[in-house]
Amino acid sequence: MNNKLKDGIAVAGGPQKDRRRVTTLVEVEAAVVARDQLATTREDAVHSREGAVDLREEAAASREGEIRVGQALQAASDDHMLMLREANAHLIIANMEAQRLTEEVQAAKAQLEHAKSVAEKANLAKSDFLSSMSHELRTPLNAILGFTQLLEAGSPPPTPSQTVRLQQIVKAGWHLLELINEILDLATIESGKLSLSREPVSMSEVMLECQAMIEPQALQNDIRLTFLPFDHAWFAFADRTRVKQIFINLLSNAIKYNREHGTVEVKCTESTPGRLRLSIEDSGAGLSADKLAQLFQPFNRLGQEAGREEGTGIGLVVTKQLVDLMGGSIGVESTVGAGSVFWIELIRAVAPQLAIELVAPTELVTQTKGDAALRTLLYVEDNPANLMLVEHIIESQPHLRMLSACDGRLGIKLAHTHLPDVILMDIGLPEIGGFDALKLLREDPVTAHIPVLALSANAMPHDVAEGLEAGFFQYLTKPIKVKEFIDALNMALESTVAG
Repeated sequence: MNNKLKDGIAVAGGPQKDRRRVTTLVEVEAAVVARDQLATTREDAVHSREGAVDLREEAAASREGEIRVGQALQAASDDHMLMLREANAHLIIANMEAQRLTEEVQAAKAQLEHAKSVAEKANLAKSDFLSSMSHELRTPLNAILGFTQLLEAGSPPPTPSQTVRLQQIVKAGWHLLELINEILDLATIESGKLSLSREPVSMSEVMLECQAMIEPQALQNDIRLTFLPFDHAWFAFADRTRVKQIFINLLSNAIKYNREHGTVEVKCTESTPGRLRLSIEDSGAGLSADKLAQLFQPFNRLGQEAGREEGTGIGLVVTKQLVDLMGGSIGVESTVGAGSVFWIELIRAVAPQLAIELVAPTELVTQTKGDAALRTLLYVEDNPANLMLVEHIIESQPHLRMLSACDGRLGIKLAHTHLPDVILMDIGLPEIGGFDALKLLREDPVTAHIPVLALSANAMPHDVAEGLEAGFFQYLTKPIKVKEFIDALNMALESTVAG
């Protein structure tokens, strides 16, 4: 309350009145203060309410934001769960497909294993059949060719007409053996069992050997055979035996299918770096394009079935496969009416280093001591014809006498009793086979030193390899070539003298 008002009240009422006025003023002032405080409180309350409203609005907005975030998270979670369900469904389908494929693969694998087993059994049966066929065919041929050779070289000698007949028998017999060998070669190659021994092979040496072997056929057919000079430094990386087989087959064909008084020219060149080409050119009738396309088909003789030359039509097939196996190539160029050129290419090899000093071979001389000049051969054989053939061959060898046994058990007993200088052993013997008999002879100290030669109609390459690995001194095959047979016996006898 202002001072003017206080003074006015004091003047008007006097002291008593002044006290009441003062009281009233105090009350008024208190009331004003209270009113002001109330107003302030109301304002504060209003501000508080406004703040609370703001907080409620903020809280509501926050809850709405949280709700929206939650809804977004829920939506994302729902989408993720949907993707997981879809992925799981795809995974289940993929697993089912994988299981199906696995079952199919297992079924295919089982079928493949079954087919492989069947093929292996068939291949084994084929090999067994070929071995058996070889044995069954060679056994009668052995008697035919063996006795014919004895008749040719017999005393008294055959008459001219008999000689001609014997020569025809020998020619037909060896041709039949050649056909058998070609069929067996083809079967062995197709079965994948042909083994090659590849080494540096001198082309000039091989061709000289082939020339000596083929010239009689050329002379007989009145064909002029020309071998152009070979470079002695040319070596091929190949199997020597198979290279000779290839050359002989190509040379033989060039002579057989040539014209009368024709020519055959052989030459060797370096076709490309690292490869040697051997060409055999003949003056025959030549081949048309149609026949060239059929040239390497098995059993296809290109219309020569009715001709004067015999054959099976598989010689060139075997030749091509042998060349392929040695990493080479074969081809032909031909002009109808002018002749053909057959060629093969082989991988060139580095010429081996020759020894500076050549050691002369030692001449082996059979040493004898008085009556010891008569040597004993024990022949273990169950086939009477083969036994008779060898008996007749031995009769022409004055330094040999022969004992015989018809089975392996008796052969072992005779070997132990008579201690022969050499034993000739058939393989397919009754009771005890040739391999078992050899093992028993080797295990016995009394007979272990005696050389044992196998003589068998089992003439497949694996038969020969198995025989040599078992310990036979040599493995001879039927039919017998008398000279080679005698040479093998003498070599075995010489080994006992040297020992």
